[in-house]
Amino acid sequence: MPVLDHPVPRRTASWWYTFGSATLALFVLQIATGICLAFVYVPSADEAYKSLLHLNYEAPFGWYLRAVHFWGSNAMVAVMTLHMIQVFLWGAHKYPRELTWIVGVFLFLCTLGMAFTGQLMRWDQDAYWGLGIGASIAARTPFVGQSVVHLILGGPIIAGGTLSRVFTAHVFLIPGILIALVGLHLWLVLRLGVNEWPMPGRLVDRQTYRLRYMEEIHRDGVPFVPDVVRKDMVSMAVAVLLVLACAAIFGPFGPHGVPDPTIIDTAPKPDFYFLALFALFALLPPWTETALLLIGPPLAIALLLAVPFLAGTGEKSWKRRPVAVLGVILIVLTVTTLAGLGVMVPWSPVMDAWSGLPTPVEYVHGRTALELQGALVVQNKQCRNCHSLGGAATATSRQMSSPVPFSIATWNEFVRTWNVPIVSQIRWPDASTGAIFAPSSPGWWRWASRWSRLSIRSGKVSSWLTWASICS
Repeated sequence: MPVLDHPVPRRTASWWYTFGSATLALFVLQIATGICLAFVYVPSADEAYKSLLHLNYEAPFGWYLRAVHFWGSNAMVAVMTLHMIQVFLWGAHKYPRELTWIVGVFLFLCTLGMAFTGQLMRWDQDAYWGLGIGASIAARTPFVGQSVVHLILGGPIIAGGTLSRVFTAHVFLIPGILIALVGLHLWLVLRLGVNEWPMPGRLVDRQTYRLRYMEEIHRDGVPFVPDVVRKDMVSMAVAVLLVLACAAIFGPFGPHGVPDPTIIDTAPKPDFYFLALFALFALLPPWTETALLLIGPPLAIALLLAVPFLAGTGEKSWKRRPVAVLGVILIVLTVTTLAGLGVMVPWSPVMDAWSGLPTPVEYVHGRTALELQGALVVQNKQCRNCHSLGGAATATSRQMSSPVPFSIATWNEFVRTWNVPIVSQIRWPDASTGAIFAPSSPGWWRWASRWSRLSIRSGKVSSWLTWASICS
């Protein structure tokens, strides 16, 4: 039977069934604009930011191309989320379409991966810190955390090779997986048929469903073309036109500030699809972070994949599935509330905590003029956020022992090569506890998440001085 003429249930020619085709149209739009942007974008640490500025202000219609790509990404995530909610409430994940749902879940995860790597390719302050936090989350994976960090960053730190890996993932790896999954998803839809309109009281039974579905198709089916495709084409056009309109009205997003780790007074935030996580980990107590990072995301993904097996038969209609409806409402309200907090609340760290206190006299007494200049830099840049001043230090930390091994020449050298940071050690006032301030350690996330905490205790958190590249 020709693909375009295959019959579908008559009531599926509904606007509720057009979210999938709209998502596909947005994906094609992203591919087209992404190819155009790749002709100009330079995936190197020293040129990426400049290439985006060139697109924004110099290249003809470069700003509009970037804007279309950005708003297309946002729209794709939003419409795909609506599609998954509609599929779940309409019972389209039930037998025999379990595999279709599973492929859809992986499509959603890949879309989020595309969105995240796209944010990183802006290579601004948001991208720098987003990459560091993402790597620190991966670092908490038991046994393989260090290897995962090296795989993501191309080494233990964020450096020039990191952007090359992000570029490869965003332009080649994830899109290739997405295209393959889209093909498989469409084949499964054609092979198993479009889900019929859910009728209250019509239960899904593994023994009788296929026969009943075929009888409905033969009795009251309509061809996909032109009955169904007309609304699909309209929804695809509306989605693309909305993206084009938003791009023209609001313009491109970023880049926001050079990704300089020596800038301590900054407030980076993720794009909207990760704002809920951003706010969640800022509000929760620090001791819950590791457990939630290691258990929460894998558990959520496992639950999504298990949905068709936990509820693969029975009632399809959302009108007789109150638990499913309430669950969706609860999740949507929680996510939107947290995202709203992430947007509206002024997140700011305490900038005058213990590391801003004067350097002890014994460390500067009798020093040369050059060493005193170095001590002033250590003091002004609050290097003790990341370095211990005397005392014990682990193998992964840099200790500022006596005499202070720092000079203005060292400072100038690291200013010129800021993109080669050094793994360092956070020391609290009593020097009794420490947390490694690097992507390869859980402590980095604990520190980085506190910049955005609604209430920060001034005695424990100070200026969120980034890396120790300015203090080594």
